This record gives sequence, C-alpha cells and structure tokens, in this order.
Amino acid sequence: MISSDRQHTLAGEASLEGIGLHTGEHAQLRISAGEPNSGYVFVRTDLEGSPEIQAHVSNVSETRRGTTLQSGEAQVHTTEHVLAALYASGIDNARLELNGPEVPILDGSALPFMEAITQAGSTEQQAPRRYFKVRKNISRRGDDGVEMLIVPVEGDVLKVTVMVDYNSPVLGTQHARLEDLSSFQDEFAGCRTFVFLKEVASLAEQGLIKGGDIDNAVVLAERAYDSSELEEIAKALGRKELSGSAEHPGVINPSDLRFPNEPARHKLLDIVGDLALTGRFIHGHVLAARPGHAANVAFAQDLAMAIQDQEDLPDFRTDRPSLMDINDISAMLPHRYPFLLVDRIMDMDDRSITGVKNVTMNEPFFQGHFPNNPVMPGVLQVEAMAQVGGIFALSTVEDPENYSTYFMKIDGVKFKQKVLPGDTVVFHLTLISPIRRGLVNMKGRAFVRGELVSEAEMLAQIVRDRAPKSEA
Repeated sequence: MISSDRQHTLAGEASLEGIGLHTGEHAQLRISAGEPNSGYVFVRTDLEGSPEIQAHVSNVSETRRGTTLQSGEAQVHTTEHVLAALYASGIDNARLELNGPEVPILDGSALPFMEAITQAGSTEQQAPRRYFKVRKNISRRGDDGVEMLIVPVEGDVLKVTVMVDYNSPVLGTQHARLEDLSSFQDEFAGCRTFVFLKEVASLAEQGLIKGGDIDNAVVLAERAYDSSELEEIAKALGRKELSGSAEHPGVINPSDLRFPNEPARHKLLDIVGDLALTGRFIHGHVLAARPGHAANVAFAQDLAMAIQDQEDLPDFRTDRPSLMDINDISAMLPHRYPFLLVDRIMDMDDRSITGVKNVTMNEPFFQGHFPNNPVMPGVLQVEAMAQVGGIFALSTVEDPENYSTYFMKIDGVKFKQKVLPGDTVVFHLTLISPIRRGLVNMKGRAFVRGELVSEAEMLAQIVRDRAPKSEA
C-alpha cells in the first residue's frame, strides 16, 4: 500500500481502550476514516465542543517520555505508537476520537494498533499521496550527544538505522535497522517501551508513568534491588508493591524480550511515529544515535521546513511545452527590445506563476557589464522577475492590453549567485496576499539549475493607461 500514488484511509473502524501510561486514566480510542488531505486528526470527545488537534509537528507541546500534541487547551499524550501504526500501514487520513487525555498504552507497543487498523481495512481516495523525497543531507546534533541525519536513498522507501547506548551494563550498545515500512509490523511494531528501574521513582515524582507496569513496559534493573528498595519505588508509584522480581540485574518482567535488541527497535518505532507528524511519506534514510522524543520532534521540525521549501519550488523542467510563448507575452506586456526580459511562461495558477529567461552573450548589457567578465546585473534580474509578475497581474483583468503594472515597493532583495551567459533563469512568483484595489504583492525567486540566485518581495499596481482601439 505504501507504494500507491493515491491517499488511503480506513475502510471501517478500529476501536481500542485501556489506561494511559503517564496519566493512568482509562480512555477509549476510535479510529475512523478521514477526508482526503486531512491527515491525522485527534478529537477529544470528552471535552466541550469536541476540540480537534491536528497531528502535526507544529502542535507538539511536550516531549517528556512521549509526544504530546496540543491545540488551545486540548491535549493528547503519548501519540507516537498509534501514529507509527497508521503511518506504517499506509494510512494518510484518519480521525482519532479519544474520550480521555492520553492514548491507551495497551502492551507498550504499536502492534495492537496495527492489528486493529489491519482488521478495519483501507480504501483508496481520489487524492494524490503526499511524499517528501530527500535530495540532500539534513542533520541535527544536540548537546546531549543525540545525532540525527537523513540522506537521499535509491528508490521510494524510508530506511531507518538506530543506535542506542545508555552506558548501561544491562542494555549495552544496540542497533536496529528498518529497510522498508513493509517490514515494520513483523519486526518493529511489537517492540515495547522500556524504562530503567533506577528512573522509576524520579518519573513518578514528575507526575509520569501513573499507568506504568510490567505488562505495558520492559523494566530493566542494572543491579540487584532488595525488598526495601522495591517498597520505596512502589511507594513513589502509589502502590503497595512492585510487580516482578529484581533480585538479579536484567529484565524484571516475567516474560523475555521479544527481540534481543527490543529497546533499540522500540526507539526506531518512536522515530517512525514522530516522523508521521511531518504529514508526508518520507523517502530517505534516517540515521539516529541515542534518539529520544525531543530530538525526534526537533528533527521532524527540520524536515517540515525542508518539505515546505521543496514544495514551494517550481517545476524546473524547461524541455516541455510553454503556457505562453514570446508572441503571447508581447501581446500582454508593453515592453520591447532591449527591455523585454521574459522568453516563456511555463505555469500559472490562481496564486503563482513560473517564467523563463534565456541569458545569452548577445544581451546588450553585457557590452558594459562587465567587459571580459559578463554578469547579468542584479537590477535586471529583479526587472525580469517583475515582468513575470506583471504577466500574472495582467492575466487577472479582462483586457490586459489596455493595462500596465507599475512598481510601488521592493523589499528583501538578495543576490545569491552570479547569472552568466548560457544560464537559463527560472522565475517563480507567488502571491503574498490577495489582489485588492489593483495592488499585487508577490514573493519572487530566481533559480539557475535549481539553485536560488536572487529573490525579492514586490508590490505593484495594475493601472489602466490605454484606451481600447475602438475608443481611440
């Protein structure tokens, strides 16, 4: 399903219930179909007005031992496991109705969610799936020794490699690797969250793990604990006694680890759940050392910014039919040689336009700018950009041949690289605000071979300054 070019949602409904790991409160979760392009939306049905919380990295409010989302006063805690299950199942859109503050922890893994989603089934929607293809390395390094990196990968897959090292004699250094989301359910979904016994009292004092127990988490003891120490830990949790035995270092749960490297695999599971907050299926290879939710979310924010930048880019292909050729452009713009600086219009919609300027040595300005070192003047780059914007502006009136556009303001002009003879400059302009009273405010960027060479924000006014020929 992940390879599909169409979005998917649930065909039926999935229902689960249980206590929250940190709040200890019982809640019911109902997962149902979502509208195309809606993403994952949590709905707090227990609160007045049933407020909705978009599962997006911009709504993360807390990352202590889990990922909390918030919109207004409404919060949802521990979202990562169910989001990992939806993401790995190839579900693009879903509504998650929850009648409590925290997603049930169940057995501490994502497997119960995936099984419920699989049972509900999926259905294709008439909307294109939204991807993010990593084209260059993106990295983040924290002061706590956490390192995260994503690199381009061959094929349309998400790969994840994780290393964990807590300087623990029990856990040691562990690695885990996901080659494709198709293997997530069998190899990673069932891996449970884990905690060191030495951390339990401190977490309890912070108001966390009120619902924690050995049936929903792997508990690791790095040394032997006597009965009095266990009583103190149980007291911190508000319990009479602590389940499990800690007479010897190791796992105190009565059952063995599901995988020898289950903790590392669970960290990988958490990364998948937190990356789901980008709202895109990612094609790239993530490499993470000592990850945690804070680092995962910060990295997802970096990716979200890269996604926005990439999706704002135009189609750089110039070997395709034009929307407007030089004759169409000449019929709309009053500019003529040597000041007509647009050769083709490639794309245009209700908020953006893409135009092309082919720069040749025959440009008259190269005779003086500069002899033996020809460089296209920055002011002419801005002028060419403005002419592309002028075509967009004039396309909004019925008789454009009777109108002109005039500059009123230019802001934020930046020149990044030189433009030389032989370059093809692609100009992409987008509306900053709706056109009102003939005022057009646009953000323009110029690219050569996909690299930004200049940018500016421009305000112009559409003015009717010519009479129709029939009135002349």
